[in-house]
Amino acid sequence: MRLFSGKIPVIAQEVVKTLTESKDIESDAPEEVQADLESVLKEYLRQERKVSDEAKNRMEIRGLSYGELGKMKGQVARDLKVPTGEDALPYLLDQILEMLFHSSHVEEVFAEDNVLRKKVTAILRRHMEVEQELDREVRSKIKNLDEGTASFETEYARVMDQLKRNKRLT
Repeated sequence: MRLFSGKIPVIAQEVVKTLTESKDIESDAPEEVQADLESVLKEYLRQERKVSDEAKNRMEIRGLSYGELGKMKGQVARDLKVPTGEDALPYLLDQILEMLFHSSHVEEVFAEDNVLRKKVTAILRRHMEVEQELDREVRSKIKNLDEGTASFETEYARVMDQLKRNKRLT
């Protein structure tokens, strides 16, 4: 699961709408709550970019091949204590709930933590699972290439970038 910058406003709007309509939270300024939520999600993306940049720097310094990027990202994420992959969702939920309880734009939170978590999780999962759909679509478009080859990797990246632009995910 991955969070895309293009999905942040949609996610924030849907979370605020869902929680206010079901009377889980009360706010006189839902657009400000949405902005607060967007800032939480954008901060996570900033941390994720920092992990990627640091991993690339370490690889360059050590002269490692591109194939080691995943392992290096994992190491950097552990070093910087930035949750990634499946650990990202619980982290984001904690951050979002913390924001709801401390935002000056949320007058009252009526729902229990577990109710809020369940509703926000459903929204986040739906929007973050886009990556798996994109992967399937890209692979179907380049099925004539052998996986693991340089041409496959190059074409995969090109088609993925094109799909993300077409779907306004970046």
